[in-house]
Amino acid sequence: MSGGVDSAVAAARAVDAGHDVVGVHLALSRMPGTLRTGSRGCCTIEDSMDAQRAANIIGIPYYVWDFSERFKLDVVDDFIAEYSAGRTPNPCMRCNERIKFAALLEKALALGFDAVATGHYASIVTDAAGNRELHRASAWAKDQSYVLGVLTTEQLAHAMFPLGATPSKAEVRAEAAERGFSVANKPDSHDICFIPDGDTRGWLAERVGTATGEILDREGNVLGTHEGAHAYTVGQRRGLSIGTPADDGKPRFVLEVRPKENTVVVGPKAALDIAEIAGSRFTWAGLPPEHPEQEWECEVQIRAHADPVPARAVVVSVADGRQELVITPDYPLNGVAPGQTAVVYVGTRVLGQATIDRTVSAVPVGTRAGGAVPVGPRG
Repeated sequence: MSGGVDSAVAAARAVDAGHDVVGVHLALSRMPGTLRTGSRGCCTIEDSMDAQRAANIIGIPYYVWDFSERFKLDVVDDFIAEYSAGRTPNPCMRCNERIKFAALLEKALALGFDAVATGHYASIVTDAAGNRELHRASAWAKDQSYVLGVLTTEQLAHAMFPLGATPSKAEVRAEAAERGFSVANKPDSHDICFIPDGDTRGWLAERVGTATGEILDREGNVLGTHEGAHAYTVGQRRGLSIGTPADDGKPRFVLEVRPKENTVVVGPKAALDIAEIAGSRFTWAGLPPEHPEQEWECEVQIRAHADPVPARAVVVSVADGRQELVITPDYPLNGVAPGQTAVVYVGTRVLGQATIDRTVSAVPVGTRAGGAVPVGPRG
């Protein structure tokens, strides 16, 4: 129970369904000032108090479990390491993967519970053979299946999402008000909870340090300098501080971050179009494709609120013995960075996900951006 309206209603519905329910709030920091508060947080002291008030109304036992050390190691330190390696991580994905459905679920099962129920908007469907599948929620605008794409088959077997069939968030808020929950109109949490002031660049500089490096164009020409490659993300436009304008007078965008050389590569917006993505850190949410080594049609989503894009996917073996999930969208994805998560869908079902290791630009180096041939949809 995060202290928000969704988890409060989910807990109440689980009780109504006849389950023996215990409310658990996760303490993710021993220093309250290091987590965002109010509408921008999700696991602060005030949130734990909101959760307890809801648990009291429902009439269930309530506990606060200290997962601060695990959160620091598996989410915060991972976030720093990924940025230091030139990737753009999604800490909410890591939190769902390693805290809520790994650490929390492990402890719950050890204590004799059958499942972890959360307020996520997603659905679990059981097929004719008894296999559990993760699907989108009925409310498309609030669907949160993307951030649950990291769940494995074993984790799905012990997961419950009581809000999955709810038509709208407004209905959940109305139900919360009827039940007398004080969080009925509490704003949704957002942004990174462990960066209190929202200054990701400054937060990283304190932990990674600063070092002057070069800003290059795609041909390797030096355009300017920066104070640390970790402060830049693919697709970024502002804050480049390049004195020399581009030949065409158009703005430049970050295309690549190279932490080993401490360089940042910039170029035209068109060069952000990506024709292929691939990752070796992939998992399946339920049964995998029957023949993953044979190309299959799917849809790919690269951000929580992005539209899915028709694509083809295949698992291939690479030189060092690893396997890689390669996804080719029907038309270019925009501004994709290594470290992001690509979630693969077949219809409404979440088939699996991959952390993106590499991307292939739709505009090769040396090609005039305006003359690029886009990759169009099939048929």
